[in-house]
Amino acid sequence: MSKVILKPQTFAGTNPALMISCGTEKHNIITIAWSGIINSIKPMLYISVRKERYSYDLIEQSGEFVVNLVTKTLLKACDDCGIHSGKNIDKFEKWNLTKGFNTLKTPYIKESPVNIECKIVNKIELGSHIMFIADIVSLIADESVMTDGKIDLKKFDLVCYCGGGYYSLGERLGNYGFMATKKD
Repeated sequence: MSKVILKPQTFAGTNPALMISCGTEKHNIITIAWSGIINSIKPMLYISVRKERYSYDLIEQSGEFVVNLVTKTLLKACDDCGIHSGKNIDKFEKWNLTKGFNTLKTPYIKESPVNIECKIVNKIELGSHIMFIADIVSLIADESVMTDGKIDLKKFDLVCYCGGGYYSLGERLGNYGFMATKKD
């Protein structure tokens, strides 16, 4: 196999395409792909946001945000929320998205099948982005995407982001640890 050397860039395979709802008085939605789980006991994740984004101050001031998973049906809204500022437009209203409230003052997007409520515990300045590190305080899932008490990705068309494009996730290829049970 022949390899090509490329310049450093933000390509690490797929990242989730996420709609982050933020703000406790004025609400907004920002599209984020720089995110991920960083701890399991206690569950934590991070999002990275450019300081000049309108949502940055909303997140910084409130100390909380909600991660809303994106499906194919939410993809147009997701993309649009990423290219327009919430300074002059209500993105919930523009895309007819319903605000839901659980434990935070920040709303979640009811049309998203899974919502992850987060409280910020730390932030790291990285250069172009600020990484917000957050505790996951609540997971909200639509009953329609559940199987035996667990979120079932086969029940909705989750979207990811890679190299400037959006992709849907395919079929399940195995479970964690499947090789440990495989007999040669």
